[in-house]
Amino acid sequence: MRTDIFARLDREPEPPKIEVPRMTRTRLALFGGTLAFYLAIVVAVLLSSWLVTLDWKIMLFRPYEQWPGIHGLLDYYVVLGQRGPTAVMVAAWLGWRSWRQHTLRPLLCLGAALLLLNVSVGAVKLGLGRAGPHYATQIGSAELFAGGDIFPSGHTANAVVTWGILAYLATTPRARRYLSALSAVVALGVGLTTVYLGTHWLSDILLGWAAGLLVLLALPWCEPALAVAEAWILDQRDRVRDRMRDRRRLVPSLPVASGGPRPGFFPPRPASAEEPARETVREPVGVARGRATATRG
Repeated sequence: MRTDIFARLDREPEPPKIEVPRMTRTRLALFGGTLAFYLAIVVAVLLSSWLVTLDWKIMLFRPYEQWPGIHGLLDYYVVLGQRGPTAVMVAAWLGWRSWRQHTLRPLLCLGAALLLLNVSVGAVKLGLGRAGPHYATQIGSAELFAGGDIFPSGHTANAVVTWGILAYLATTPRARRYLSALSAVVALGVGLTTVYLGTHWLSDILLGWAAGLLVLLALPWCEPALAVAEAWILDQRDRVRDRMRDRRRLVPSLPVASGGPRPGFFPPRPASAEEPARETVREPVGVARGRATATRG
């Protein structure tokens, strides 16, 4: 006998009615506040303020030397912020949800979030060119425009987006709250792990956390475009399916003996079609007489 747990794994008979998040006043206020925090971190690093001093104090403290016993564990935990493994795990889960709910929206939301993340974070990384703690050359310097690419932290931003997208796509308010808290803890832990390992400054983590949150808060603006993309993809799928069905109808399904000729992929000729009239062509008179003379000779 099947239980409710296994029954929930079946595909739903029809697409459920899921409320798509909208850009409400609360979300817009959070977006504005996060953007202000983002700009404040950038300005603080550009001006080599107290935040840069704190970065150097933590770096010179060398946490990985103070607590070496947890180094091995954190080497595995930081993988939760790497884009490749996390994207594969989350895409597998959202792909199952897309199949179960008859919709491409979960996968399209993940793709849009990762695209926004790559563009926004990548542009700032390359523009500021901050070097990491292991490549720092001058104590107290912000190490900007030094050819680096660690500001903001990609690990932290990716952890916020890839795990936060599960909360964004949650179907109930309770699940959304729990998943939001879980993704925030995972993202914060990944960021602090990179500080422990000495691969990032603390300010990198703060900016990466804000960058990932901005992407999640901006997703409702992408929902209309995602709906259009989903409708177009499903329409193309139906057209391909119809063409394949028509092609199967045109191919005769006749039994073929082993080694015998197989039916071609040409449509059958209508029964009303008549054979074209064929005209007999006579040989020229001279050719016929020459042939008769040669025969008698």
